[in-house]
Amino acid sequence: MKDYIEQRVLEAAKYIIESKATIRKTAKIFGVSKSTIHKDVTERLPKINPQIAERAKSVLEYNKAERHIRGGNATKMKYKVIEN
Repeated sequence: MKDYIEQRVLEAAKYIIESKATIRKTAKIFGVSKSTIHKDVTERLPKINPQIAERAKSVLEYNKAERHIRGGNATKMKYKVIEN
């Protein structure tokens, strides 16, 4: 694996862990696609550093478990603005 990819993987994982960020937010910050970040965290990171991979995975699982709540709140806010 090339050094710059390994560096990006570690930086993205660190960002996800520290900020509890989603895949989309992380991709936007690093200027790459969601697919790239997902592959970095799920496939490349466990080969580089399994301990960090486990921590990042737990954050992503938490985000996945909560996404339906976030979507509901976003819709609620959208229609609240339209009514006023």
